[in-house]
Amino acid sequence: MARLAFPSRLPLPSCRQNERRTHRSHFLPLPLRCLLAWLLPVLSPACLPASSSWERGARAPRASGGAAFAGRCAPPGRRSNGLLWRGQPSRAGGGSAAQARKQRDGEEGAAAMQAAGEAEVLLRAATRERLEKFAQLRGKTVQSGTFWDIVVITAVDKKQEIAYQQQLSQKLKRKELPLGVHYHVFVDPPGPKIGNGGSTLHVLQCLEERYGDKWDSFTVILIHSGGYSQRLPNASALGKIFTALPFGDPVYQMLDLKLAMYIDFPLHMNPGILITCADDIELYSAGATEFIRFDQPGFTALAHPSSLTIGTTHGVFVLEPASLLTEKGQLEYRSCHRFLHKPSIARMRQSGAVCERGHCPAPSPGGEGNFNVISECVYTDSLFYIDHTTAKLLLAFYKQMGVLCCEIDAYGDFLQALGPGATPNYAKNIENVTKEESGLVEIREKIFELLKGLPLNVVLLNNSKFYHIGMTCEYLFHFTSDRKLKSEMGLMPNVFSICPDSVEDTGKSACIIHSILGPRCSVAPGSVVEYSWLGPEVSVGTNSIISGCYIDTKADIPPNTFIATLSVRIDGEVMYVSMAFGTEDNLKKKVTDLADTHLINFFGISLGQSLELWGLRISDELFSGDETCRGLWTARLFPICSTLSDSLKASLGILNSAQNMLPFKLNGFKLLSVEEMLRHKDVEDMLRFRHQLYEEISLQKLKRESDL
Repeated sequence: MARLAFPSRLPLPSCRQNERRTHRSHFLPLPLRCLLAWLLPVLSPACLPASSSWERGARAPRASGGAAFAGRCAPPGRRSNGLLWRGQPSRAGGGSAAQARKQRDGEEGAAAMQAAGEAEVLLRAATRERLEKFAQLRGKTVQSGTFWDIVVITAVDKKQEIAYQQQLSQKLKRKELPLGVHYHVFVDPPGPKIGNGGSTLHVLQCLEERYGDKWDSFTVILIHSGGYSQRLPNASALGKIFTALPFGDPVYQMLDLKLAMYIDFPLHMNPGILITCADDIELYSAGATEFIRFDQPGFTALAHPSSLTIGTTHGVFVLEPASLLTEKGQLEYRSCHRFLHKPSIARMRQSGAVCERGHCPAPSPGGEGNFNVISECVYTDSLFYIDHTTAKLLLAFYKQMGVLCCEIDAYGDFLQALGPGATPNYAKNIENVTKEESGLVEIREKIFELLKGLPLNVVLLNNSKFYHIGMTCEYLFHFTSDRKLKSEMGLMPNVFSICPDSVEDTGKSACIIHSILGPRCSVAPGSVVEYSWLGPEVSVGTNSIISGCYIDTKADIPPNTFIATLSVRIDGEVMYVSMAFGTEDNLKKKVTDLADTHLINFFGISLGQSLELWGLRISDELFSGDETCRGLWTARLFPICSTLSDSLKASLGILNSAQNMLPFKLNGFKLLSVEEMLRHKDVEDMLRFRHQLYEEISLQKLKRESDL
């Protein structure tokens, strides 16, 4: 990329440099005060109503930390033996009894809200403390045993592997990661997709080949980041694990956040493998003196209290009954009877997965992560750990299998085989399988025979939040509108950016990351701009994502727009292509018959209508890939241009045409699909553009400071 001619120093706005504040909640006394303020009323006998009793004559259970009261789950086929608080009717008349119940319910509700608020404080303090610990390790050599020995990121193909390695190399050079750690990118073997389960098996083999017998003494974190991120395409080119986050200096990416949130794990972990995904965030408080321990044989999984609706889209744990001596708190160690993969609510109830509890910090269906007062919940999955004995068992199985010919799910296919209540029935259930493949049932049955009888240990994180940001709607909501997550992590409306006052004023609900915005540029609430240069008089409509773009003329980007510019290398020459869609377009939807093209929507109208406006004909040549993958992902719609700005103008013309039903002829351009853009992407040139932005932003901030 030739160095871009940025205008000689944009007029410096009064945009404040966003520095992370030091919060008093980091210090120990506040969490202790909050915990004591909640515990004392519960432990005091004076607070127990004289007219109340404990079910089954048992004594009162110990109070848990935060708002998440540890409920008891009924084992399969049995009622819960939990200790549920039930007030007895007063001996006075019915009216008095009703009044007493109403008053008691009001008092319990108020206490619940207070406990929920205190749990939020503890969660926020624990999160900030972990971020600070990681910030202190960035660019420093870590001592053995205090951090991960090996960090592994998976890639789906060779192109993605190279992209990840280049970004890792740059982050290490800029001292954004702890040093003295082995960082690896392992690519899936060529051939059919093998899923994150198959990828896990392949990584075990790579580790053995790289380290021999030594690998079984290491603590390893394995982050699954293979895939093309079709539901969040601004992460497609450079990877979900390198998604920028709106905080930190330098700007944090998902890799940094993952390492920060799990920073305490290696100190309390036996050698083994921690397996997690690249597009979720787990926040939790374990208490002032508690730590999550991964020291048991077999599998150990983290579990989060969630609503039953959330449970239908996640894995759900059916817990073994807890003993009366089980201590309830923010952290609880339990055994799992069986694991359900994306079960229906009816199946959760039938299996005994539903826990009755007075107050459960379950995320709302929209993923907001709010503490809600609900009567029942389930425990859902996030990450899990396997000890080295189990890892070797899986590796031996992989070697025996040779080449995998189908996708294996690390959660659905591994965890469903565990626990005393596991049965092989799930092997034939293809309800949650996106593509039915020959050999899948046979592979599942073999995995079940391999793993049956192994324990599934569960760590209940009763004061925790789980956020997923792998879709455009989730990404936009959490980065612009989710006040809870902003408060918990210290997310900023603009981070490492130069922006005018108008954007700073509306920045409470817009998000600007690593970008330069010129005078009179405006970004509407609910939108994200990352790694971009927007010149004077550019307006971005609401609910939009602008990524990697360079706009040097006046432009009005309509609401609900997704647009991202990629560098591509065609015949040895660097060119540029901008993909543009509606933020609600489904890039994963595909048809096999050309006559069904009208079923695919582009920016609110059918793709067939759009093609007519653009002068394109529906044919096999319109799509890249095979005939089973005809959709927005493989449609050749986006012009190849010689400059960043020309590429952006052409794609804005496409959007304007679809929005206003105006002709915009594309038959004079050479066009690429998103699938082809990724195949020809030039990672080095895209990273060079980001570095130019970095230098320009740093220079302008330095000049502003010197002027002051």
